[in-house]
Amino acid sequence: MDLIELFVKHGYEEAVIFGHALEGNLHFVFNQDFQHRAELDKYSRFMNEVVAMVVDKYDGSLKAEHGTGRNMAPFVEKEWGEQAYAMMKEIKSAFDPKGILNPGVILNDDKEIHLKNIKPIPSTRESVDRCMECGFCEGTCVSEGFTLSPRQRIVVFKEMERLRTTGEEPHRAAELNKLYQYSGLDTCATDGLCYIKCPLDIDTGKLVKELRYEGHSQKAQKRALSLARNMDKVTSGMRFGLNTVYYMRLLTGKRIFGTAATTIHKVTGGFVPLWNQYFPKGASGIKIKESQNNGVVQNKSNKPKVVYFPSCITRSMGQSREKSAESKVTEITLTLLERAGYEVIYPANINSLCCGMAFSSKGFTQAGKEASDKLEEALRIASNEGQIPILCDMSPCLYTMQTNFGDRLKLYEPAEFAYLFLMDKLTIQKLEKKISVFAVCSAKKLEVDNYLYDIARRCAKDVTVIDSNCCGFAGDRGFLLPELNKHGLRNLAKQTQGCSEGYATSRTCEIGLSNHSGINFSSIFYLLEEASRQ
Repeated sequence: MDLIELFVKHGYEEAVIFGHALEGNLHFVFNQDFQHRAELDKYSRFMNEVVAMVVDKYDGSLKAEHGTGRNMAPFVEKEWGEQAYAMMKEIKSAFDPKGILNPGVILNDDKEIHLKNIKPIPSTRESVDRCMECGFCEGTCVSEGFTLSPRQRIVVFKEMERLRTTGEEPHRAAELNKLYQYSGLDTCATDGLCYIKCPLDIDTGKLVKELRYEGHSQKAQKRALSLARNMDKVTSGMRFGLNTVYYMRLLTGKRIFGTAATTIHKVTGGFVPLWNQYFPKGASGIKIKESQNNGVVQNKSNKPKVVYFPSCITRSMGQSREKSAESKVTEITLTLLERAGYEVIYPANINSLCCGMAFSSKGFTQAGKEASDKLEEALRIASNEGQIPILCDMSPCLYTMQTNFGDRLKLYEPAEFAYLFLMDKLTIQKLEKKISVFAVCSAKKLEVDNYLYDIARRCAKDVTVIDSNCCGFAGDRGFLLPELNKHGLRNLAKQTQGCSEGYATSRTCEIGLSNHSGINFSSIFYLLEEASRQ
């Protein structure tokens, strides 16, 4: 309470306190503008009172794991006393007589060193201004160690903005802008996992989407809007393209076709997606009964009802060559729902619907919003004004829908719906096989990953849970920038050793998982369907 009172007294209304209370360690962060003398004086008064409170009132330590440096150097003598401080200086002098090891960082006679040489943190935009560069985000980021981590993206962007506004070093500004396109924008998965770990709730993906939006021309925005308004033609084109590639591969053979596809990908600078052996064939059209096709609830039976929205991805992508004989995701989902006794309802004009994520993630905000609004209206009608639960067969799409729709509709992710509404209606026999399961980033953000793991353990005898954050496929990133997917799944093959199959809840992610593990990954619904067959 004393610390909170100091925050209020000195005007730090947005300060955050965290740490390890059991060990008596408390950390705090707040936004501070050090560009003006008045702000420096304010900070100085605050620090003096914090030191007095900790040392004089509680006889405590001023630092634990963080902040041991110039910021605390003026107060080391007060904390430890004159005698101990003099001893520290003697020891430092004995090991570093020339004073070249971290000079002035912990032991410093300048009582205002914590107010000098302050790193400039220019205000750029609200979404990232609060970043304190703590680095908690880095452990969750798929591109960390490959290009830039979230905090590095923010730091570099702020430096680019500083150079732009000051006009300093135009040659360095140009070089940073050139390099940032790939390292900062192209290789960001925009999965938002950094938000989960950030103590200030910063989602670096939002910054990247904003910058992508600003980088698009009006012509590009219009093209995206046209695609969003013609999703039936887009999905039909995807099916045709995938089938063309699939049968060309069968005619020429994997080796010849693979070499040719890799060459084309490189020659086009990544414009043409890089083929791998787990590329799916095109899906066949969804066969919908007349009673399910008008988007209006049918009250002809007492069966429980569910609105099923097959994503544009599962409507377009079938199975890979190794699994070409198996039913597609939309068919397996329908089989499971009917086996559990559900009456399935499809929203009207299903082939023209899309959640909008394919557009919004690339910065085409208007196209994404229009697609999202159209889908919400169709689902509102099909679900009888939100009374009937709605199932989407891909976690990323469901996450986008939930973000955009809020709580206006009853939306369920695949593993979540299966766990809550299907498991108790199916007779499950545990299969004698070793499998692996991977929770995609959107499932983690929705906090439904444990549903996925529980379903797998109830359906298979031996289950390996993949220890990874984001696979890096990120929609179409895995096709266009396969190196990001490779980096994100660099340890996957070791973890899946001995597994016969793998399961997840995103068709595109499953392609990358299959490619880098050597085993086929498919929807968790395939496992549940197999385990519940009679």
